Amino acid sequence: MDAPLEKIADPTLAKMGKNLKEAMKMLEDSQRTEEENGKKLLSGDIPGPLQGSGQDMVSILQLVQNLMHGDEDEEPQSARIQNIGEQGHIALLGHSLGAYISTLNKEKLRKLTTRILSDTTLWLCRIFRYENGCAYFHEEEREGLAKICRLAIHSRYEDFVVDGFNVLYNKKPVIYLSAAARPGLGQYLCNQLGLPFPCLSRVPCNTMFGSQHQMDVALLEKLIKDDIERGKLPLLLVANAGTAAVGHTDKIGRLKELCEQYGIWLHVEGVNLATLALGYVSSSVLAATKCDSMTLTPGPWLGLPAVPAVTLYKHDDPALTLVAGLTSNKPADKLRALPLWLSLQYLGLDGIVERIKHACQLSQRLQESLKKVNHIKILVEDELSSPVVVFRFFQELPGSDPVCKAVPAPNMAPSAVGRERHSCDALNRWLGEQLKQLVPASGLTVMDLEAEGVCVRFSPLMTAAVLGTQGEDVDQLVACIQSRLPVLTCTLQLREEFKQEVTGTAGLLHVDDPNWPGIGVVRYEHANDDKNSLKLDPEGEKIHTGLLKKLNELESDLTFKMGPEYKSMKSCIYIGMARDDIDVSELVETIAVTAREIEENSRLLENMTEVVRKGIQEAQVQLQKANEERLLEEGVLRQIPVVGSVLNWFSPVQPSQKGRTFNLTAGSLESTEHTYVYKVQDTGVTPPQTPSGTRTKQRLPGQKPFKRSLRGSDALSETSSVSHIEDLEKMEHLSGGLEQEALEANSPEQHPGAPTPHEADQTGAFQNRAQGPEDDCPQMRKPGSRELRFAQPVNSHL
Repeated sequence: MDAPLEKIADPTLAKMGKNLKEAMKMLEDSQRTEEENGKKLLSGDIPGPLQGSGQDMVSILQLVQNLMHGDEDEEPQSARIQNIGEQGHIALLGHSLGAYISTLNKEKLRKLTTRILSDTTLWLCRIFRYENGCAYFHEEEREGLAKICRLAIHSRYEDFVVDGFNVLYNKKPVIYLSAAARPGLGQYLCNQLGLPFPCLSRVPCNTMFGSQHQMDVALLEKLIKDDIERGKLPLLLVANAGTAAVGHTDKIGRLKELCEQYGIWLHVEGVNLATLALGYVSSSVLAATKCDSMTLTPGPWLGLPAVPAVTLYKHDDPALTLVAGLTSNKPADKLRALPLWLSLQYLGLDGIVERIKHACQLSQRLQESLKKVNHIKILVEDELSSPVVVFRFFQELPGSDPVCKAVPAPNMAPSAVGRERHSCDALNRWLGEQLKQLVPASGLTVMDLEAEGVCVRFSPLMTAAVLGTQGEDVDQLVACIQSRLPVLTCTLQLREEFKQEVTGTAGLLHVDDPNWPGIGVVRYEHANDDKNSLKLDPEGEKIHTGLLKKLNELESDLTFKMGPEYKSMKSCIYIGMARDDIDVSELVETIAVTAREIEENSRLLENMTEVVRKGIQEAQVQLQKANEERLLEEGVLRQIPVVGSVLNWFSPVQPSQKGRTFNLTAGSLESTEHTYVYKVQDTGVTPPQTPSGTRTKQRLPGQKPFKRSLRGSDALSETSSVSHIEDLEKMEHLSGGLEQEALEANSPEQHPGAPTPHEADQTGAFQNRAQGPEDDCPQMRKPGSRELRFAQPVNSHL
């Protein structure tokens, strides 16, 4: 598309290319404008009626743009549609061009489709070293293997076209799949072929020698012999040149010999087949060129959107390939190769090889860098040519077996193995998610392997061409891994200590949550906690909510969150990753004491409410009784309105103001007579301060909670201890000098007008004054002096 469109003779083709270019530019510009302005256009998610007058191209493209990017605010940034390059425009043009070509007359259409199909087949066979092969282009990646299975059935069962499945019933076919094959492949084949699941034979991988993701050839041969003895027909074997999980390659050369011996069709698939285009190819992958068929996925390898997958195969009977569906006389089926035909011409042989080579160099660069990083295990160390790198975090604790290793020690208990496996899986899952967010251009994926556990996979052949991954992204990925390793190692070391501390603390329960990557999960068991119930506990949730608030107020480096307990609905406190050396005992004690105080305060408030309610009822009874006593003392005549006023005028009665006050500390009712007589409210006994169980720890300035100031006896040298003592002595000397200066400044010689203590004793002014000069001026207060207050009550008549 670098040449001007005016040179194209066909006006329809020129207009098609121009419209496609304008449409893509409009979609990309509108997306860029939306990102710059930070505005979101309204998308028509609700279907509406079809307009009778129709719409122009701009309005339709605007609707498409809104539907494509309308909900991006709800999706993560990494999930946004990538901007495609010029080669992507070529692939998209192929779909539009295919619709236009289908309108040609039959003769021109036949010639054109035959040329496109033959060119593409020839180019792919030469690029990937598959001589004299045929090609089948399909949208679904597994569809080619299903067609190959049909071809194998027709080749081995001559009467299948006439007798159908009766032939298969008498001699059941067997399809052999590796245990490391992609999930769901066997079920898909059975559904497409109409075969029962017993027709599938799962071949285990190596257990003693070789990779644990390679097919066990000796066991495969034994399975083949057993099936032949049972009257079955070994039909097809699916081998891997790069397994879907870790990119391991089976021993294809040995498998090819075995298939030739028993007449089995050998089909190979995998990402490592892309390396056949390079100058240097490993012998294990090169053996795939001798197989009966292989499936290629050039779309993700080259970063081409909407490009079909290709299955290359070798067969001499065109009639059987036509019956199996691998060839077709329909021009529309042949036009599937048009987008790939255009894209291969645009990239050229050098461009294709360069992209695949760049992806392999990225994987080798990461693999070499990770070998120098401690606590990182690579699962494909023996295959330097593999374009897939799978790694995981592990750690060797002093005096013990490596933690997070693939194969547990034989002397370990099953419960301990499962606990370590879950802990390491959670840490590796956290590491993978962190790396995906920090380096989105890496295209990492987090996967769970049966033997190794959770691992992180880097497969640039499937992602680099689309995401534009460069060497700098790999270096950034390694730097991010190194920056996260201290957090992982520190957290892993503190997990067991945290569990022991929680187990030994009364009122706390350690919760084993295999999906939590932090230090641990703890739950506070209050007095009314039903330990056998799994339902939601409102009282416990209230306590844990207050505990979470208190812990977050401490402003430590730890992160706290509250959530339901694993396998129950009770609330728990989840403690996050430890980024530094943490004093676990102080952390657990703080959690226990804080939760206990919250529970006690809650119960104190409930008890106080009940006591106040009973006190009010008792006060009402006593006040009613006092009113009755007052009526008896004053008499009935004083209660009559007119007579009572005259009687009170001749003989006044001294009213007694009696009320009741409720002492919250003592929980009892008291008379208010003292308040009315002495004009002061009696505070009663001062309640003692609530003892706090949290141990007070002296911290250095700027030191956050839960951090250990010392890590062993050698952490603080003798020199630093002596210097710290000298600093304290200097501070005491400085404070003593300031105190002496203050005493001299307040001496009688410095204030001639001030009375001496002897004069003050003679006049009595020093004892009888409520305030002295020191109270008027706080700066004149002598060190150690105290304020004097009147102890005798104020006279009531005043």
